[in-house]
Amino acid sequence: MKKQKLVMVGNGMAGVRCLEEILKTDSEMFEITVVGSEPHPNYNRILLSSVLQGTTKLEEITINDFKWYEQHQIQLFTGETVVAIDHKSQIVMTDKGRGLYYDRLILATGSVPFVLPLPGVEKEGVISFRTIEDCQKMQETAKNHKKAVVIGGGLLGLEAARGLLHLGMEVHVVHISSFLMERQLDETAAKMLQVELEKQGMKFLLEKQTEEILGNKRIEGLRFTDGTSVEADLLVMAVGVRPNVHLAKESGLTVNRAIVVNDFLETSITNIFAVGECVEHRGMVYGLVKPLYEQAVVLAKRICGVDGQGYEGTVLATQLKISGVDVFSIGAFQEDSASKSIKIHDEVEGTYKRLVFQEDKIIGAVLFGDTSDRTKLQNMILKKQDVSEIEKVTIFQSSGSGTAVTSMAATEIICNCNGVSKGTIIEAVQIHGCSTVDDVKACTKASGSCGGCKPLVSELLAYIHSDEFDEMKIEKPTMCNCTSLTEDEVVHEMQVQNLSSVNEVMQALNWKHKEGCSKCVPALTYYLSMINPEYENVQETLFVNEKMNATLQKDGTYFVVPQMYGGMTNPHELRKIANVADKYGVSELAITSEQRIHLMGLTKDELPKVWNDLNMPLSATYGNRVQNVKTCIGEHICQCDKRKALQLSATLEKKLEYLITPYRVKIGVSACLHNGAGSTTKDIGIIGTKRGWEIYVGGSSGRSVKAGQLFTVAETEEEVVHFIGGLVQYYRETANYSERTWEWVDRVSLLHVREVLFDFELRQQLLERLEEDCLMMKGPKDVPIF
Repeated sequence: MKKQKLVMVGNGMAGVRCLEEILKTDSEMFEITVVGSEPHPNYNRILLSSVLQGTTKLEEITINDFKWYEQHQIQLFTGETVVAIDHKSQIVMTDKGRGLYYDRLILATGSVPFVLPLPGVEKEGVISFRTIEDCQKMQETAKNHKKAVVIGGGLLGLEAARGLLHLGMEVHVVHISSFLMERQLDETAAKMLQVELEKQGMKFLLEKQTEEILGNKRIEGLRFTDGTSVEADLLVMAVGVRPNVHLAKESGLTVNRAIVVNDFLETSITNIFAVGECVEHRGMVYGLVKPLYEQAVVLAKRICGVDGQGYEGTVLATQLKISGVDVFSIGAFQEDSASKSIKIHDEVEGTYKRLVFQEDKIIGAVLFGDTSDRTKLQNMILKKQDVSEIEKVTIFQSSGSGTAVTSMAATEIICNCNGVSKGTIIEAVQIHGCSTVDDVKACTKASGSCGGCKPLVSELLAYIHSDEFDEMKIEKPTMCNCTSLTEDEVVHEMQVQNLSSVNEVMQALNWKHKEGCSKCVPALTYYLSMINPEYENVQETLFVNEKMNATLQKDGTYFVVPQMYGGMTNPHELRKIANVADKYGVSELAITSEQRIHLMGLTKDELPKVWNDLNMPLSATYGNRVQNVKTCIGEHICQCDKRKALQLSATLEKKLEYLITPYRVKIGVSACLHNGAGSTTKDIGIIGTKRGWEIYVGGSSGRSVKAGQLFTVAETEEEVVHFIGGLVQYYRETANYSERTWEWVDRVSLLHVREVLFDFELRQQLLERLEEDCLMMKGPKDVPIF
């Protein structure tokens, strides 16, 4: 299948997170090109302040290194800037004269630091704080200069100032407001923060407006509008950022404060999307990582053609990343005429807590000194929890420092940036052996973005490894009560010891119950048949070959199902079925949802005669096998051509019938997006579209309906057959007995399944083994199965 060309302008956190999600959804759909102005691979810009403060090394902030781009066949141009978009020809041009064609274009241009237009701003020693290069300039400057001024008392400015203190510089923070972080804190919390930072050595010049930068070639100081001044040989501008919209505006996209997008991150021009700090959604522009990652997930689904809910906005939360200072705020923390608040200010302990309520719901919070309840409060605000029955003051009653995680439910979120719950981290520790914060970050991405949850992750790790931990003890399940071995261990021993029967397995592996049980006997039978296809197992189905087959019913009679591949037959076969029904007094004929006729109520003695008179293939889908493919004619719904879908269904049935599987495998083939066969809720589903056949895997239409995940889009029917053949065989070889396809996909991950099946050589090996198994079960054929 010819891939579509996806070009992304920008190589930052939001854009690359979107690419990660696209690769998870359909890694074969796009030929991806990324153009980034910086000379680096994707890195965590938020942690630059941690680098300055000495808590993180520069090399540790890389999110995806150059090898990642190579592994995913992403063409990356660094140190290059897109300067024009020709949306009519669908081509972008770079400052190096490169022209790149696109089918889909993502603008992830981020933001640029705002530089105050002051006299002398061009002098040496005046920098902003936005990139790795800015960080390195500060580190180099600190080696020879000692007086620094930071303009901006917001989040970024204070983090930069703390980093400069760590580098041994004398630091003044200039802020135009009367208190710090006025957008994130109320005045009380801000004043407490100022006191703590002054103890660390920071100096503040509040309610100051800079008039001029002093000095000749290099900065020597600042003069303010009130006539006062301060000496400086380094000035860091941290007065905010502006969405980088120059390219979008020049290209004719609708731009207000930022690039205007709808709930699916679509811009005003077809096939051009935008994500991240350069985006304006419902009048809001976001600069924090959580909303940008949420946008990335929505955009990835949209661009891959997967139905999903649009982006609806984010409740913002802020945590200051300065050593020794715990500050947190979320939501609407300033009360108005429609809200009321509760405040607790403990001057002895140096803590301050404020909750803002509206109509029996918490809508905002500010915490200083003790932020251990931040996750609990954040969840209450995000879930819009009704607190009318709760005594409001008790909400403040924290479980205490070091034990906040003990009161959290397993489903509560620890890392809001990446949506990682407490239970997910516990599983990572108990199943994957994670023992450090870095291990957890590598396994789950928790603490891998803003880093604000790092203390809570560390606290949770300490709790898990303590004697007090008594929740979610995750142990590898044994095959059944007859053995202490897991299924993987049993299968391994069967292969190593070359065991060839159920009795041999039970005896060699010291089975507690010599006859086994209803759980282990069929599982052992299945694994023996997979290890040795010639192994003969006894089925409840009376099965001899494709023309001699019947299924026992509860009343002691049998039913026979003439095979109609794809639900199609002819007048001759229909007459034959009707004649047999008349001859043997079959009064009940059922037509199932799989378009098959069931001849019911036959005795065991009648079966040989019925088989002989029918003399046609019979369906054999009893038990854990690939079931008859469900199709839909549906002319009353639409007029699309159903022939290809019916032919594809018949081909799949012929190739996969009689195959034993870990659990029943249901397949649906829908000719068009009307999806009459319910293909998205089948173990494997195929839907015809203009761009080819969408293949879904891991759906379920049982009591708990589960939508399948998009596996890939195949261009031809032959590709569909090969992909599904490989899927079925890989499921047979790696799933546990009775493990449904959706459970299997969740366990091994869809990304892993794609990696295996998209590898041509691995897929061919799977198809060869599948063909051997099919031939063993069906008998030799004149035509190869695959």
